[in-house]
Amino acid sequence: MANLPQSLSMNAAAAFGGPGSSSASPSAAGTQGNKDRKMMSAEQLVLELSNPDLRENALLELSKKREIFQDLAPLLWNSFGTIAALLQEIVSIYPVLSPPNLTPAQSNRVCNALALLQCVASHPDTRMLFLNAHIPLYLYPFLNTTSKSRPFEYLRLTSLGVIGALVKVDDTEVISFLLSTEIIPLCLRTMEMGSELSKTVATFIVQKILLDDVGLDYICTTAERFFAVGRVLGNMVAALAEQPSSRLLKHIIRCYLRLSDNPRACDALRSCLPDMLRDATFSSCLREDPTTRRWLQQLLHNVQGPRVALQAGTGFDHMLVN
Repeated sequence: MANLPQSLSMNAAAAFGGPGSSSASPSAAGTQGNKDRKMMSAEQLVLELSNPDLRENALLELSKKREIFQDLAPLLWNSFGTIAALLQEIVSIYPVLSPPNLTPAQSNRVCNALALLQCVASHPDTRMLFLNAHIPLYLYPFLNTTSKSRPFEYLRLTSLGVIGALVKVDDTEVISFLLSTEIIPLCLRTMEMGSELSKTVATFIVQKILLDDVGLDYICTTAERFFAVGRVLGNMVAALAEQPSSRLLKHIIRCYLRLSDNPRACDALRSCLPDMLRDATFSSCLREDPTTRRWLQQLLHNVQGPRVALQAGTGFDHMLVN
């Protein structure tokens, strides 16, 4: 019974006088009844994903309600043909990626499918199954696009959300898998040309990769990898001086700080760390963010040494008071 969908296991428990039986209190029974109805609704919508005529509405309803359906991810994964149907949605728009002819309707539909895959990527019972099936690779063509139109931007952002859900859990196995693919150059591409929000998610993914020892070693193993990341981070800092974004700056500084934990990278940062991080360029941007201010001061300390960091940080003195 442990392998049954939730609604079926509840019904079985009720039949044998278990926790789902009618002997429960009225309020508990009402709550359980609501859960059963929600799960039955989810099961019906998941079944409809396999019907091409009903799929579009099912995608929309499931993506909107995925937060209220408990154990939707295992249901999606274990239901016959469901993951194949989601992948079919993804593959079906490959032909309109180049030349870029993606319509808003096509983008919305495939993004609903991606939202369900993010649900699967987030769930502890399905995350590694999702990874072992190499499903993230189906998203990479979307991250490789360069059109800045809204349908493409929405597609990139939703795809990054799936990868972001994977790296959020701090699992070396996840990081090792992603590093065996082209995720770093794809994220760097988005960090260069995406919207502020997609840049932020892509930078977060790189940050989470760097925070894992395997990821830091990978980036710092060759000068080419380090300078590829450093060049993009530097360009982003320069762009933020014109159009500040505190949440994006936070992830950039955390990436630099983590890079400074590697002796070779730290030595290289002495010459390539942007001057705008050494002076007070972003003082107003960081005024309300004590955590990022501490990260920046620690970065300066690591790269320049305590005495020099103190001199370079004079513009931050008024900001270091919590």
